[in-house]
Amino acid sequence: MTFSMLRSAVAIGISACLYTASVNAQLDPLTVQIQPLAQSSLLLDIANAGDHLVAVGQRGNVLLLKNGQWQQVATPVLTQLTKVFFFDENKGWAVGHDATIIHTEDGGETWSLQMQSTDIEKPFLDVRFYTANDGIAVGAYGLFYRTADGGKTWQDEFHQELLFEEDIAYLNELKAEDEALYLSERSALLPHFNRLIRLADQRLLLVGELGMVAVSEDNGQTFTKVDFDYDGSMFNAIQMGDNIYVMGLRGHVFKSDLTLSEWQQVELPVESSINGALVTANNELYLVGNAGVVLSIDGTKAEIVTRRQGENIVAIAKDSKGQLWFAGSKGLFQLN
Repeated sequence: MTFSMLRSAVAIGISACLYTASVNAQLDPLTVQIQPLAQSSLLLDIANAGDHLVAVGQRGNVLLLKNGQWQQVATPVLTQLTKVFFFDENKGWAVGHDATIIHTEDGGETWSLQMQSTDIEKPFLDVRFYTANDGIAVGAYGLFYRTADGGKTWQDEFHQELLFEEDIAYLNELKAEDEALYLSERSALLPHFNRLIRLADQRLLLVGELGMVAVSEDNGQTFTKVDFDYDGSMFNAIQMGDNIYVMGLRGHVFKSDLTLSEWQQVELPVESSINGALVTANNELYLVGNAGVVLSIDGTKAEIVTRRQGENIVAIAKDSKGQLWFAGSKGLFQLN
């Protein structure tokens, strides 16, 4: 199978909920966004913001969990939001389609637009800040933006070190011959950057399409690809003690120690793509994925906690009372 055929096959396997069309941006989100059934709509991520949870999803929807109840708040966009991150209980960012980035200073109660471009035509899939001012947003086809002023301005970066060697040679030759074509081609050669996490030792771990696992020791200025013997998409990663887990397409989950040099596959009782993960304060590891699966992991042993037929689960979080919440294609829920 050629590289282009493999890339196309893997791209098809990416959860459809991450790539649905954006809503008409000409509509005023402040007047049409608030809907009574938003809690049951497509929601793609949940994050802790102090003593409450914040969830994001389709139509620019943002919901806050306070006093046991989810309440929708207005945002300045109608584009689908894919990920939300809080640096502390007040400062947070959410990202999504059309290279959208929105920001809150009050724990998610109100939001302002920092970036959006229909010309880019790519979704951001993750955002992470390592100080209150310094952060990175990543997404499809190597989308990578950095800010040093809390998101007031964002600058794009091209990480050639994450290309295949043959693509680097091709681009270098093309740059010398046709600058315009070079810029066009390079925007499609990098893999999707699906998740960016900070490890306990302050390194950044980036996972994505075509089995891409890479690590950075300089806050994402440069990355080094990790030897990883699997060419399917990785959708998420999480650290649990001295172990790193990466997870993705068709139930593929791998475990390594902090050296990231040897990977052991975790055998799952399902073949569903794994989208999200959570480590609890009691060192319990949960995974969630397509076909409504919720799994618990003990080392390299996995057990099914529950299966919810007819829906995909994308994210999991624990509220201030210790209760688990899940988000996915049918909204927010707790296990019975």
